[in-house]
Amino acid sequence: MRINGIGTALMGALLLAGCAAQTPPVQITRFHLGQPIAPGQITVEPRNPQDAKSLEFENFAGSIARELRGRGFTLAPNLPQSELVAVVDVETATRQTGPERSSFSIGLGGGSYGGGVGVGGGVSIPVGKKITPRATRTDLFVQIKRRSDGSVIWEGRARTEARDGTPLATPAAAVDRLATALFKDFPGVSGQTITVK
Repeated sequence: MRINGIGTALMGALLLAGCAAQTPPVQITRFHLGQPIAPGQITVEPRNPQDAKSLEFENFAGSIARELRGRGFTLAPNLPQSELVAVVDVETATRQTGPERSSFSIGLGGGSYGGGVGVGGGVSIPVGKKITPRATRTDLFVQIKRRSDGSVIWEGRARTEARDGTPLATPAAAVDRLATALFKDFPGVSGQTITVK
């Protein structure tokens, strides 16, 4: 079977669209006082103190700590020793992205070709239980505060959404990507929302 130039271009576009779907964009907004932020000793802690010992938060904290170290901060061994603290919060939400459909289908088709003209048709028969396509949105919030007076010197928010069943739909993977995007070009332009692909 010969594929003409239009068919090749179409296939290429579909492949590129599939690749783009695997890496959803990240929206970022950052706020600060417009003054240089001198890196120093810092600790990473959850907004909700009850999450401090959870394995999930340890994963999130590891991603934030990596980005802070990359910007010259030193992770303090325990909370009371640092003047700076990075307060982290993560929220997730799931939404339906399309109509309910069968998890598997059988396609029957036929065609007649001749004289350079093609005619075809097909029937798809749903089989199995219904599935509902969903996507998970993940929001990461980080505040860098002075412990002595509680003042916030930098705040960042990042959001992404990934189709359920893909790697970036898991909280740990999503937060890792969000942290990388959030601290890119730290401290960033205050008050500006940008999209990172």
